[in-house]
Amino acid sequence: SRHCPYLDTINRGLKSHAYTHSVQFTHHVFLNLHTLKFYCLPDNYEIIDSSLEDITYVLKPTFTKQHIAGLDKQGKLYRAYDGTTYLPGIVGLNNIKANDYANVVLQAFSNVPPLRNYFLEEENYRGIRRPPGDIMFLLVQRFGELMRKLWNPRNFKAHVSPHEMLQAVVLCSKKNFQITKQGDAVDFMTWFLNALHGALGGTKKKPSIITKAFQGYMRIFSKKLPHPDLPPEEKEALLTTDEYQEQMSESSFLFLTLDLPTAPLYKDEKEQLIIPQVPLFNILAKFNGSTEKEYKTYKENFLKRFQLTKLPPYLIFCIKRFTKNNFFVEKNPTIVNFPITNVDLREYLTEEAQATEKNTTYDLIANVVHDGKPTEGAYRIHVLHHGTGKWYEMQDLQVTDILPQMITLSEAYIQIWKRQESNDGRNNHMGI
Repeated sequence: SRHCPYLDTINRGLKSHAYTHSVQFTHHVFLNLHTLKFYCLPDNYEIIDSSLEDITYVLKPTFTKQHIAGLDKQGKLYRAYDGTTYLPGIVGLNNIKANDYANVVLQAFSNVPPLRNYFLEEENYRGIRRPPGDIMFLLVQRFGELMRKLWNPRNFKAHVSPHEMLQAVVLCSKKNFQITKQGDAVDFMTWFLNALHGALGGTKKKPSIITKAFQGYMRIFSKKLPHPDLPPEEKEALLTTDEYQEQMSESSFLFLTLDLPTAPLYKDEKEQLIIPQVPLFNILAKFNGSTEKEYKTYKENFLKRFQLTKLPPYLIFCIKRFTKNNFFVEKNPTIVNFPITNVDLREYLTEEAQATEKNTTYDLIANVVHDGKPTEGAYRIHVLHHGTGKWYEMQDLQVTDILPQMITLSEAYIQIWKRQESNDGRNNHMGI
């Protein structure tokens, strides 16, 4: 008989699709994807055979606490059943049609250890209660399933299909994010983080694994500006009123948006456009507490400045490359120059926070890149394998190793940085 893993959720009776298939095509071994039991049809008896366990494990991998604890301590290559070798976690995802914008975000999060460890053990979230009719928990279940498949040491192939995960994304986002239409990775990441936090029972006051990993806090100083067309005397009079005084508020964040300077359009002698470059610390100056930036709304203008009060264990940067208006989307190609390790963010904290925050130094662990035109283009990701200290580039099914020096030459769009442990010191092997 031939193995034919087949979804048989209703029955194995004479009128079932599975029964008809077994008679017509002489495929006899069927697998119920819900109970993970094998049956021989048309005779209709359960098959108990340890040689079939490989199939059920691929469908539903399980991880012990001991296995999870050792994931970042070794870099053993595993052999898939098709003969290819792979590192668990460094695994390609199918691009079904135009879902690479979601793939890179899913791959980035699968390499954030606390998030990964939480979702590898289904017991961590199985007991969360949701209101009747709530579909958002499907997102949690599918993300957990995908995480376990990405880290499975016994895969059939060295890549994984994100199809069920993406179907949940389409459903839960009310089709805002599609499989067949290119999307924006930052928009998807923003929605996904907030949706997961809510589905895990998180609120503004109640934490979840999302906020424990990524949430920091900042102070926002905001000052209303008089309308630019007003006469100077009126402007001066308004600036003395309470409404135009600087206000301070506290806010949490799951990521920081870094603004790029406007890209100059000058060319060199050979008429080639010069791609501008900017150091990471220049665009981080937005959060030093003194840099002011003007923000315009439909009716009013404000001057704002920002200062951080608490840094998270994992810090996400979104580098603002795209400017949208009513007619088109423009992309800023500026290259951000950044070190891979030992980025110290102490100077962006308030004085009080500087006194209490012990460790403010971060190392890069994931770097999402957008190549090509703004509305088309393609996404790829660089991830650090914690066990080996090596960097890998993933673009859909393709996985290649990459030198750290090459990462800094890309049009980085999303970055995830890991705060160093107190004993990490400077002997880190990840850097250049």
